[in-house]
Amino acid sequence: MKFRPCIDLHQGKVKQIVGETLNVSNKQVVENFVSEYDSAHYAAMFKEDQLRGGHVIMLGGGNEAAAQQALRTYPGGLQIGGGITADNAAAYLEAGASHVIVTSYIFRDGELDMGNLRKIVEAVGKERLVIDLSCKEKDGTWFVVTNQWKTFSSFEVSEANIRELEGYCDEFLVHAVDVEGKRTGIHESLVSHLAGWVTIPTTYAGGARSLEDMQLFREISKGNMDITIGSALDIFGGNLSYKDVVSYCKDI
Repeated sequence: MKFRPCIDLHQGKVKQIVGETLNVSNKQVVENFVSEYDSAHYAAMFKEDQLRGGHVIMLGGGNEAAAQQALRTYPGGLQIGGGITADNAAAYLEAGASHVIVTSYIFRDGELDMGNLRKIVEAVGKERLVIDLSCKEKDGTWFVVTNQWKTFSSFEVSEANIRELEGYCDEFLVHAVDVEGKRTGIHESLVSHLAGWVTIPTTYAGGARSLEDMQLFREISKGNMDITIGSALDIFGGNLSYKDVVSYCKDI
């Protein structure tokens, strides 16, 4: 189990927000934290601590410059997501991203768009692609959500569907939207299911707030997945020591 760091960008600033509150007008966004530091500051920190495979997520427009700044600071160490398409993906790889992350581009009109999935695989290669399976629970089943986590797709996060998508990407990033940004603990049921399904590197995001949560995650996932933590960390305004998290994951 590795700790994968994150840099969430909103309106050009490093923020931690409750993802479900994102909307087109940006008038109702709930911000857990707005940093006084720029994206390069965090990228340099993650580089110094040799944390690889973290993700930079552009939440809406106006974040391209900040994203490029982070990628230039830690070339090869960060992945990039948010508005990625087959047309612009290569530019982000050239700017220093190790992988590009896609959700909405391949989940369109509530369905998995195999045409777009094949286009981006052709553009960057399976080995440089991460599929973000941001999902919410409905009637005991998880479905991918798109459009800034507001729209349910018909794509079920299931073992069969996971297995199909593994043939097109290098990694998965799974946001448990029901608990994302709320610091209420991990989504234990989702973690348990995912750990039994995935056979490629997979990073879980959502709800972790303590070293005890990390230990629980490790036990439930059997060390089969990585974890990212955002708003709970002291570097993002929370109470959980970033240094303690780094040390915990390096010691196991």
